[in-house]
Amino acid sequence: MDKKQSNHMRNYGLIGKDISYSFSQNYFSIKFKDENITDAKYQNFDIQNIENFKSNILTTKGLSGLNVTIPYKESIIPFLDSLDKKAKKIGAVNTIKFTKKGRLKGYNTDIYGFKKSIKPHIKKHHKKALILGTGGASKAIAYVLKQLNIQFHFVSRQQSKAVSYTYDTLTEAIINEHQIIINCSPVGTFPDVNEAPNIPYGGLSKKHVLFDLIYNPSQTVFLKHGKNHGATTINGYDMLVFQAEKSWKIWNKNL
Repeated sequence: MDKKQSNHMRNYGLIGKDISYSFSQNYFSIKFKDENITDAKYQNFDIQNIENFKSNILTTKGLSGLNVTIPYKESIIPFLDSLDKKAKKIGAVNTIKFTKKGRLKGYNTDIYGFKKSIKPHIKKHHKKALILGTGGASKAIAYVLKQLNIQFHFVSRQQSKAVSYTYDTLTEAIINEHQIIINCSPVGTFPDVNEAPNIPYGGLSKKHVLFDLIYNPSQTVFLKHGKNHGATTINGYDMLVFQAEKSWKIWNKNL
């Protein structure tokens, strides 16, 4: 029995775009049932524009907490009253807590989820990483790699100040040198399951770790390429579980 049960219904949800596939709604619905939490429910808030946040979401009664996913992890920030120091440093939010005074505070639990998921697989030879994609999730990944003293470079379709390589400029030698590769792009997710980031997979070896933030399908084409070269492969499922549980703790702290 959940100790923090109360007389009124607590509403939680996920903000995103085209999120019918969402992990979170299913995960929390099962959690509430398994743990006999009868005063909470979790729903999807599928909005086509972040400008709809106030009119479509904040009008919901009993809102206690929200998760945020693609493509709003950065654009949600101006709508919040304050940020946790890590979220502020990263510039991306995936968890929102409604305080007792009704103010909105942003957190980033992707950091916790990614660190818990990848740390057991890090070996001494893992000195350099490539981050595929530059969206909100990639910022949390970069933050963790910095904590783990692993050098990293961003890869994107277009060159910019923050991007070291484009997909066109990657070579097998560069891939071989960077023995952690993290896919933070949506390429390969359901329903486009036959797609994969366009990198020279021939540079992979058994020393590599390939991490895909995607969890559906559980083995993406990106990860299959890694497996074919003997690499360690990790999908995004455990990271999602860890970050979801961290969100739950944040929402229920000091209630």
